[in-house]
Amino acid sequence: QVRLVESGGGLVQAGDSLRLSCVASGRTFSNYAMGWFRQAPGKEREFVAAITWTGGSTVYADSVKGRFAISRNNAENTAYLQMNSLKPEDTAVYYCATGPTRLTTTRTNYRYWGQGTQVTVSS
Repeated sequence: QVRLVESGGGLVQAGDSLRLSCVASGRTFSNYAMGWFRQAPGKEREFVAAITWTGGSTVYADSVKGRFAISRNNAENTAYLQMNSLKPEDTAVYYCATGPTRLTTTRTNYRYWGQGTQVTVSS
């Protein structure tokens, strides 16, 4: 079992930056790829970014490419999502997830999920 706890969300203005953190405990964190997803009110949970267990490869949703950056520190069992140039449409609850051993954007491939952290971007 892996437990994930996100933090770093908040209320910001358009154009601002935030860095989300996800701390893992339980089974070996470094064996798995990590992903970030988000869910806005009334919408399905959508993929944002993912990173391999080595940190050597990443993939992003088109809507965040060039603005967001995912990273991880396996020694500290922590993954990060740096979000720059935030837009009102980025407003959502952000979730970190893990479980797959390969890089994937498919939500159902992720077995373990955090409780989410709210990000609100005002215009």
